[in-house]
Amino acid sequence: MATIRLTAAQAMVRYLAAQKNEDGDRFLAGVWAIFGHGNVVGLGEALHGIQDDLPTYRGQNEQSMAHAAIAYAKQLGRKRAMAVTSSIGPGALNMVTAAGLAHVNRLPVLFIPGDVFAHRGPDPVLQQIEDFGDGSMTANDCFRPVSRYFDRITRPEQLLTALPRALRVMTDPAECGPVTLSFCQDVQGEAFDYPEEFFAEKVWRLRRVQPDPVELDAVAAILKAAKRPVIVAGGGVHYAFATDALRAFAEAHQIPVVETQAGKSAMPWDHALNFGPVGVTGASSANAICENADVVFGVGTRFQDFTTGSWSLFKEPNRKLISLNVAAYDAMKHGAEPLCADARDGLVALAKALEGKSFAAPSAKLKADWFAAADAACVAPGEQNALATDQQVVGAVQRASGEDTVVMCAAGTMPGELHKLWKSTRPMSYHMEYGFSCMGYEIAGAMGIKMAQPERDVICFAGDGTYMMMNSEMATAAMLGISFTVVITDNRGYGCINRLQMGTGGAEFNNLYAHSRVEAQPQIDFAAHAGSMGATSVKVSSIAEFEAALAKRRSVKGPYVIVIDTTPYHDHPLGGTWWEVGVPEVSVRPSVNEARANYETKRKDQARI
Repeated sequence: MATIRLTAAQAMVRYLAAQKNEDGDRFLAGVWAIFGHGNVVGLGEALHGIQDDLPTYRGQNEQSMAHAAIAYAKQLGRKRAMAVTSSIGPGALNMVTAAGLAHVNRLPVLFIPGDVFAHRGPDPVLQQIEDFGDGSMTANDCFRPVSRYFDRITRPEQLLTALPRALRVMTDPAECGPVTLSFCQDVQGEAFDYPEEFFAEKVWRLRRVQPDPVELDAVAAILKAAKRPVIVAGGGVHYAFATDALRAFAEAHQIPVVETQAGKSAMPWDHALNFGPVGVTGASSANAICENADVVFGVGTRFQDFTTGSWSLFKEPNRKLISLNVAAYDAMKHGAEPLCADARDGLVALAKALEGKSFAAPSAKLKADWFAAADAACVAPGEQNALATDQQVVGAVQRASGEDTVVMCAAGTMPGELHKLWKSTRPMSYHMEYGFSCMGYEIAGAMGIKMAQPERDVICFAGDGTYMMMNSEMATAAMLGISFTVVITDNRGYGCINRLQMGTGGAEFNNLYAHSRVEAQPQIDFAAHAGSMGATSVKVSSIAEFEAALAKRRSVKGPYVIVIDTTPYHDHPLGGTWWEVGVPEVSVRPSVNEARANYETKRKDQARI
């Protein structure tokens, strides 16, 4: 057997560069790296030698460059991914949050944190965490609960098994998620005679799990007996590239569709059977249908609490739950009748089993009434001096959007407003990280989306709070000349959580700067700050000025930032349903006691399976 002598780091990057997807593209599109003493000598040298085939991108923060990698994979429906490497210690731990984000959202990313010396000679090496009771423990063990696959590379030949396992997990629809290969820094530079065939090009197919006939019959029987079914479309519809199958299934059987945050844009907003977003951030039209449904048919959804209203939304006493999901873990949730299969092929098979069965679609008035109210909230304010609402900002961006626009967000107020109000016209035009709802994902994520699809018009919504939390990849985007628009809505604090605090009877406390223990209210010039990192930036004072600034975005090279002041309060909240947040059982505040009584009433509606 022919062999080639390489260091472990050289072998790793050569193997990664040889992995392809079904379209003929490299599955790993590149590596994000911040070098330190745990990876610069071994991996750094190896990446330098292969940079024409596997490009390396320099980030500013380990967490945010991982966010860019994750957004890249999400926007491409998991068909491609990226790797992220750091030094040991703080650099590695910075990536753990991003690993949690990828794990919750079932998104592929390869983490390669440097680790301590396998031979342990220098113990403790700089930045090493020492466990008093376990000599094998390092900071990288923090990745274990947020990785779908974890391995520590302590010998060069271990890559022969670790790398194929890592790629299998990242490309498996049922197990897809983050992989961590903790790479001991001395091992990175150690050589081994690797079989040449190990580096042969390999194509990883999208595995389409076929439905079990018994499960298919059981699910078909439930739907045949239904009177008022509803389809809850989740992110799995996108990852299975099943949007056409979903549309055909809904049309064939006249079943209404509602969309989760991850599933939004699975059907065009104006399709007659798309009744809008569901749940806590949902439309009144979608939630009314779900409350009355006798069969709830989830397709590619985790049934997160925002989708189910903490399991209080589906109020029909005898309702049945069906879950079509490629992951058995999700298909079995809450006593659902499972159909463990690929979303596309599962829908096609189920359509054949239901051939000729059709239901009475809900009244179109439900949807018309919802959009009449939603559109009214998005109209620009009559008073030019009034602070804009988040709804009005969304409306302005909607009016400026085109067929190529992708809107994205992750945390704060805007995810709820966008879920309710945004009108998606095509799949993957709505990019929301709301599984982990990680503040700081936005700017790096927008950069990752644009890298994945350079032809798209990417518009990122970021509140002042999330901008303050993580903004450094703005400089990276400027250096790389990556063009996208960032809309910063400044409500002077954490307005979303402030409203939640008020809504559960609490006093306004420690969320808005006005209610925090600060000596002086901050006067942060976000436009100047973004400009200092290389962005083109502008501060506007009205919706009219905002719209004028938006109109210029396509002529700007690099990141373009528009800052607008908004009110932290909502005068006319729209849609939604109850969400369980623990309320104190005892308080001296009457408003809290009232909120607790309401909490106990609402909990009686919860399904406890």
